Amino acid sequence: MAVLAAAFRVSSHVIDTDRREVQTDYAGPLLRSSAIPVHHGPIPALAWRLEVADKVLVFSGDMNGDYHTLPLLAQGAYLLVAHNAVPEGATGVARALHMPPSVIGEIAAQAKVRQVVLSHRMLRTLGREQATLGHIRQHYAGPVRFANDLDSFRP
Repeated sequence: MAVLAAAFRVSSHVIDTDRREVQTDYAGPLLRSSAIPVHHGPIPALAWRLEVADKVLVFSGDMNGDYHTLPLLAQGAYLLVAHNAVPEGATGVARALHMPPSVIGEIAAQAKVRQVVLSHRMLRTLGREQATLGHIRQHYAGPVRFANDLDSFRP
């Protein structure tokens, strides 16, 4: 274990949540990580982009889409992992904090991502997979998968 721990060094970086642009967190020969602020109500939140070798993975995190920043970060990504926390038509606080399926589809299409994995599925979205997919398909025609805890996905 000591050998493994010695191989990695953890350092913190500040990502400015007021700058609505892609900000590089780390850039190395095989890995690059970048983030962009996303709107999650009054709570500062970030979406993340990991470039590993020739693959680009983007994680939306909790967000509602109001900043319109995720398409910038996700441009051309191999995989967009998006939170599917609310159904289409959600209102109130839930909608103020989370994007509905139609917004996920719009972002995936704008960014031209190759595939979408829906995570952070909650009781209010479980069992609504066909409706969710229908709203995403209004904008995005690529592969969409629904993630469950402990799932793994291969390219």
